[in-house]
Amino acid sequence: MSLATTIVLLICGWLAVAAAMLWGVLRITRRHHHPHVKPAASAKPHKTAVHHA
Repeated sequence: MSLATTIVLLICGWLAVAAAMLWGVLRITRRHHHPHVKPAASAKPHKTAVHHA
């Protein structure tokens, strides 16, 4: 194997490892992402319609 082939294979391997690590981190962050819940909207009491006869 020539020196150029060895260097190219090392770079390709490094890029493959970096891409796999990035994919794993992005997958974990998407899985553990919790949507923001507005506490002000859920804390308000619901008003019921009262009809006086």
